Amino acid sequence: MERAWRRTQNLRRTDPWLLVYSPVPVLCIFLCYLGVIWIGPKLMKNREPVDLRLILIVYNFAMVCLSVYMFHEFLVTSWLSNYSYLCQPVDYSTSPLALRMASVCWWFFFSKVIELSDTVFFILRKKNNQLTFLHVYHHGTMIFNWWAGVKYVAGGQSFFIGLLNTFVHIVMYSYYGLAALGPHVQKYLWWKRYLTSLQLLQFVLLTTHTGYNLFTECDFPDSMNAVVFAYCVSLILLFSNFYYQSYIRRKSKRS
Repeated sequence: MERAWRRTQNLRRTDPWLLVYSPVPVLCIFLCYLGVIWIGPKLMKNREPVDLRLILIVYNFAMVCLSVYMFHEFLVTSWLSNYSYLCQPVDYSTSPLALRMASVCWWFFFSKVIELSDTVFFILRKKNNQLTFLHVYHHGTMIFNWWAGVKYVAGGQSFFIGLLNTFVHIVMYSYYGLAALGPHVQKYLWWKRYLTSLQLLQFVLLTTHTGYNLFTECDFPDSMNAVVFAYCVSLILLFSNFYYQSYIRRKSKRS
């Protein structure tokens, strides 16, 4: 009985952190996000695109710095905690390393809230062709996925998702930051296609990782593994379609 009580108390260790205690604030953020997507293009219809070049340079390289910090924390904390890459239960204790891992999980969740700004920037620049289902689906759902992650499984094998994703985002936001510098740099950014390939590889690795744990004995919630598995499969399908439409079909049309 006492052991169960302690486990319940430890599950609440992240509750005092910003946006974690209840799903209501995250739901409100999501609804505001959808509202901006709906009304933003209408407000910008008869206006000139906003020049955000300086803001985009600062924003993208700031996101690179944040991603580097999170990647370092996921890597070093998992190393010091002797994490397994095959099966890693969540350490719900309040030990320094357990809290350090939970803390970087929170930062990863909060970075997904910050990344909703990507959509706002598209709208202000009248890049409405970028407001695809893939973009909105990916940005909108990640805040819920990682709210649940920080709330219930802050640590354990969740770290593998953060580790891979922060590495990909270091590359991705570096690309966008360099692109924002202007045409004299953009001519060297021929590798966008390979950035999409890197994103796809990430989802394949995550699907394989969670799929493996669905069929083995691992003290990590199967419900979480099932959600991550299904989510990654959906992203593989959507990103594969984006890759086909952007690079294969477009190339065949040109020829």
